[in-house]
Amino acid sequence: MADITSLFVTRLYRAALNDLAKPGIDGDELRSTCESIAEEDEAGQTWCEENGYPGYTSYASLNDLPRRAPVFADLRKALDKHVAAFAADLGFDLGAGKLTCDSLWINILPEGGTHASHIHTHSVISGTTYVAMPEGTSALKLEDPRLPMMMHAPLRRKEAGQELQPFVYVKPTVGDVLLWESWLRHEVPMNMAEDERISVSFNYNWA
Repeated sequence: MADITSLFVTRLYRAALNDLAKPGIDGDELRSTCESIAEEDEAGQTWCEENGYPGYTSYASLNDLPRRAPVFADLRKALDKHVAAFAADLGFDLGAGKLTCDSLWINILPEGGTHASHIHTHSVISGTTYVAMPEGTSALKLEDPRLPMMMHAPLRRKEAGQELQPFVYVKPTVGDVLLWESWLRHEVPMNMAEDERISVSFNYNWA
């Protein structure tokens, strides 16, 4: 009988943010803080307009969210614990270094907004925690990193396992945190909900 094993597995970490958060993160406070910062961040609003970014992101304008609001300081502490757990699962040998959050930003995606396929360069682990996910909003779309090398490979049957599909859609709920290695290409398809989809994304580097 044939022996078939899986090689070079791509890992995706999913957990409730508050599983490792002490103190627990107040979801309502986090949401209201995200919305308040978005309203006041004129530089971020200008960047989004000039670059055709739908909705709002603080990615290019603010790099001090944990110093601006206590809820973001608590959030980063909780994320540190989740990332440490994921790094252990990945078998990383960090030596004398450690994984450190070097960027943390807000995303507010309105109806019709999308975030095109991309990777997070110069990082080791990236992820997102979800603040508002209205009914009907878009999932996270993950792409098999080997896709450019498949050349003449046939399409996969719809009933084939998730681990065999070239694209996987993950539908997080409010309070979830997702982590992946930063080379994993991903995107946010169009938000079909009338309400805004709000999340906080982040990168961890090794130093």
